[in-house]
Amino acid sequence: MLSEKVDQMMEWSSRRSVIRMNGDKFRRFVKAPPRNYSVIVMFTALQPQRQCSVCRQANEEYQVLANSWRYSSAFSNKLFFTVVDYDEGADVFQQLNMNSAPTFMHFPAKGKPKRADTFDLQRIGFASEQLAKWIADRTDVQIRVFRPPNYSGTIALALLVSLVGGLLYLRRNNLEFIYNKTGWAMAALCVVFAMTSGQMWNHIRGPPYAHKNPQNGQVSYIHGSSQAQFVAESHIILLLNAAITMGMVLLNEAATSKGDVGKRRIICLVGLGLVVFFFSFLLSIFRSKYHGYPYSYLIPAVH
Repeated sequence: MLSEKVDQMMEWSSRRSVIRMNGDKFRRFVKAPPRNYSVIVMFTALQPQRQCSVCRQANEEYQVLANSWRYSSAFSNKLFFTVVDYDEGADVFQQLNMNSAPTFMHFPAKGKPKRADTFDLQRIGFASEQLAKWIADRTDVQIRVFRPPNYSGTIALALLVSLVGGLLYLRRNNLEFIYNKTGWAMAALCVVFAMTSGQMWNHIRGPPYAHKNPQNGQVSYIHGSSQAQFVAESHIILLLNAAITMGMVLLNEAATSKGDVGKRRIICLVGLGLVVFFFSFLLSIFRSKYHGYPYSYLIPAVH
């Protein structure tokens, strides 16, 4: 019976890298002994009516990882990739007391899954490389991730170079704008805002945009842990940093300009308001992520 199960799993793998399973297949080929192979299962909800955008993003990364394993020279019958969709295996979700998706689990060849056999998606993200590292820790199977070629970055760079080149050609008789300090300062600030808001972390870890609680439908844009973040959280931090910077610029303008005193006073008050309010908002987010942080100002911790 074991050889029949292995042969069946290999046949399914030859057709597609990720084997789709319902409740009966899951209980027979994943849960029931005998079994001498490990199984990675993605529990998800891909049907359009579920409106799970994170599930679709995670599925794309999961497909990349499964294809990398399926078409590698190290491919064997010791590891299989499967998926259980909620609409095809709701009984499996109930059996495992699972109330959120997507979730990745490793079912070892021997014994029951342990706590570490559930992938910490909220903290690590669902990038293929992170999943491959987790699988290597649980199974000792090393998977080198091969991504299909993506030329969008190259095309965007070529368009940018063409645009800049065309602009320089049209303005070849008047290139004074290159020495515009304000323009360079704005460009530098954009880079600083992007880096300090966690955009590079998002690019590496691939976190979800936000999290929707399946029980009450509440959407969280701020991650409750200091070890992770959502993409929406990065956008919020970027806007807050930009608002605080604008306030500091206005305060500096009010102090150094030589215009009308009344106008300078208004600029000073606006700048002070921006700094105080948005820094308070930023501090409240910091407090909500670093539990036990004692300080706040104007705004309590947000979630």
